[in-house]
Amino acid sequence: MQHPLRNLFYFNQTASAIPGSIQASKTLNEKLTFEIAMLRRFRFGKRGEQLPPGVQGSLLEEAVDEDLVEIEAQLAALTPKVDAPEAKGTPKRAALPAELPRIEIRHEPHGANCTCGCALKFVRDEVSEKLDYTPGTFTVERHVRPILACPQCETITQAPMPAYVIDKGLATPGLMAHVLVAKYADHLPLHRQEGIFARAGLKIARSTLAEWVGACGFALQPLVAALRDEILSHRVLHADETPVKLLKPGSRATHKAYLWAYTPGVFEALQAVVYDFTEGRAGAHAREFFGNWAGSLVCDDYVGYKACFTAGITEVGCMAHARRKFFDLHAASQSPVAAQALEYIGGLYVIERQIKDLSVEERLAQRQHTAKPLADTYHVWLLAQRQKVPEGSGTARALDYSLKRWVALTRYLDDGMLPIDNNRIEQQIRPIAVGRNNWLFAGSLRAGKRAAAVMSLVQSAKLNGHDPYAYLRDVLTRLPTHPNSRIGELLPHRWQPEMA
Repeated sequence: MQHPLRNLFYFNQTASAIPGSIQASKTLNEKLTFEIAMLRRFRFGKRGEQLPPGVQGSLLEEAVDEDLVEIEAQLAALTPKVDAPEAKGTPKRAALPAELPRIEIRHEPHGANCTCGCALKFVRDEVSEKLDYTPGTFTVERHVRPILACPQCETITQAPMPAYVIDKGLATPGLMAHVLVAKYADHLPLHRQEGIFARAGLKIARSTLAEWVGACGFALQPLVAALRDEILSHRVLHADETPVKLLKPGSRATHKAYLWAYTPGVFEALQAVVYDFTEGRAGAHAREFFGNWAGSLVCDDYVGYKACFTAGITEVGCMAHARRKFFDLHAASQSPVAAQALEYIGGLYVIERQIKDLSVEERLAQRQHTAKPLADTYHVWLLAQRQKVPEGSGTARALDYSLKRWVALTRYLDDGMLPIDNNRIEQQIRPIAVGRNNWLFAGSLRAGKRAAAVMSLVQSAKLNGHDPYAYLRDVLTRLPTHPNSRIGELLPHRWQPEMA
């Protein structure tokens, strides 16, 4: 049976980007409602529609639970907030174990007097408990808010409860940040984290962990959108993509999806990377990411980028890819042609290492003076060698790769801001390639996009020398009250820890 999730469309709609027209909002609301109904049917449906057993079923179950919470958060953002009394019979959350260490945080009202001038009298404390975690140890934050009353005008005064990403939720920002970092930086699926927490003394249901991940994924979307805009404000970008398995709902099979990576040029000041998860490798995905951007794109020879170059983007080739063709040829046959090509390319790299710390103008001058003559000699040599080798041979293919892309490969010689290769983005793809050996596949398209968003923030935090846990803990603490107009202050390259 084809599963209904197969036909769902992922709506990456954030609260900050809700359509202006009532009709557009209504349409989005209907689509999200349909999607959540399909997910609930899949998650809680009859036995014949339940999840496959084993690790695949576990990961898909996590993804569905996370997706449900994320969509509910989107729907909540579309719906006007109305304070409603708590329904009778609403189940109460179980009290946290008494043996856990507790840290008391008191929230006193501003001032000891009522607005009428009368001194306030203490009535009682109202206590809310939040669960926190540092590796191996759970602690409990006891938020104590005294209730004070004015005996003259009978006014009740109490400090407000701090705002949280999950209203009335159990987890502190620190615990949620730990779950996110473990899942998306250390590549530990939630069923493994569930076991780790149990060994630390408290069993947290996997569905609860999934709720936290889904809610945080939605809350962090405006940050990722702002980071994308920052990256697209630079005129030189690197791009690359890597395959990731995407689980087909309702079956044990997977198909090949792709994680794309984009980062500013190696000589740009911004240290950031944005990942984008898509169901395929079609060039339309890259064009959608770039939008109206028209700068210089450093990339490999993948045909999907070609349409971008007809839309105003300038192609910059990767000399490392060209070198790899000759390296593989030499490793396989000890080809003297390949050895000579490697010497020429090596000479170009020696020059780049010598000038990498110069100013843009000085770098361009040195390239024109030393690298360009060497590249011109190398080009003449490539043309001469191509006349000597038969069509279809390995040597011919290696030569043709460089000759057919020569303009793109040497474009860096005429622009001091352009790099010689695409190695910068390959370094940002490597953590994903390592991690997928642990998490095997993405459980759904929405889950893949959520992973790409969180990993964008995690990796960008690392690039700026931040501990991803400290960064996410602070951001999740500040997000609920941080003005959206100043969201850029929380981006990894601008982030400053809030002083206590």
